[in-house]
Amino acid sequence: MNSPLYFHPIAKERVWGGRKLASLLGKLLPDVTPIGEIWEIVDRDDAQSIVAGCDFSGLSLHDLWQKHRVDIFGIDYVNHPSARFPFLVKLLDAKETLSVQVHPPASIAQKLKGEPKTEVWYFLDCQKDAEIYAGLKHGVTKEDFRKSLKEGGVEDLLHRLTVHKGQSIFIPSGRIHAIGAGNVIIEIQQNSDTTYRVYDWNRIGLDAQPRQLHISESLESIDFHDFEPSLSDSQSFNIADCPYFTVEKIQITSKKEIRLPGRFSMVVSVKNSVTCGGISFGIGDFFIIPANGTGLEVFPTGYEATILVCTLPI
Repeated sequence: MNSPLYFHPIAKERVWGGRKLASLLGKLLPDVTPIGEIWEIVDRDDAQSIVAGCDFSGLSLHDLWQKHRVDIFGIDYVNHPSARFPFLVKLLDAKETLSVQVHPPASIAQKLKGEPKTEVWYFLDCQKDAEIYAGLKHGVTKEDFRKSLKEGGVEDLLHRLTVHKGQSIFIPSGRIHAIGAGNVIIEIQQNSDTTYRVYDWNRIGLDAQPRQLHISESLESIDFHDFEPSLSDSQSFNIADCPYFTVEKIQITSKKEIRLPGRFSMVVSVKNSVTCGGISFGIGDFFIIPANGTGLEVFPTGYEATILVCTLPI
């Protein structure tokens, strides 16, 4: 193998989305609007990444994980317990603020008939004064929160942070959160699609009906000891290091081998374009470098570039 793998993206209509993934990143979007997400790397029953180029063209990510695991992902993962590729990667365009939500921790996800989800956000672009909500203000209790759901003022109990391009934040299962308007985000997460909405700004959905809330599930899932988490600085190179994925930011000025021996790497450029295996990838373009591929160093198309590199822990 002497070519990286890249996939057909899957656009998702969302009431809070826009068209910035086209105007900012040049993504081809369907005419329907608004588009809030593009699922770039996904292996689920209801969504499958399909290889767009190279010898494996037309195969699904699930095919690769099940039938070509050693060659594509590496000998280190031959006994990995997951039947599906374990993480999911998205681009998000928050034209409006998303719902206040939480993902269930592993300890109670099965009881709630959901899937645990830990994720990390990398802020690819932010409008001036863009914000997020993450965690609770110091001292907020479950009873305080329950009362605010009845009487109003939920947002006043949430920890609000102003964000800037190049920063990131880790969102473990149980952390209450909401992405604010004006953010374009790379999201890397566990392979899960369980989200419990606890508050949605009294918004009407695309079907002209109020969107469903999950109050009881949210109250069971929220970590009420999770107070005022901080953002990672834009100069930080350790974006995420958890049992589900690792993400590192790397600046490159010349040809560089970015894989660890025996492992694949998933790559996305966040500053300037890069070349791998003779193929150029722009900002927001995702590709997988196979573990057993040869001649697959990454180098900046111009003078320098910055990339995110993601892989699976052992």
